[in-house]
Amino acid sequence: MPTPPSEQPTLRRHDTGPQVVELQRRLAQLGLWSLPQRGRYDQHLDDAVRRFQAKCGVRGDSPGVYGPASRRRLESLTS
Repeated sequence: MPTPPSEQPTLRRHDTGPQVVELQRRLAQLGLWSLPQRGRYDQHLDDAVRRFQAKCGVRGDSPGVYGPASRRRLESLTS
């Protein structure tokens, strides 16, 4: 059973790892990420998350931070 979004870690600049790759993969499904999925939360990914948040009207997370509100919305739109 997947972990609920509220229990998933918040991701932000300088984070690395498989959860960042998952974020990049999901953003790619929406056409918001076209760079290699290397699992680094850099400025490019920060910008992509900001674009996603603005496009989808995500409120509750700081701009560019992949927190619970952003995760819920992105997971509802992707697989």
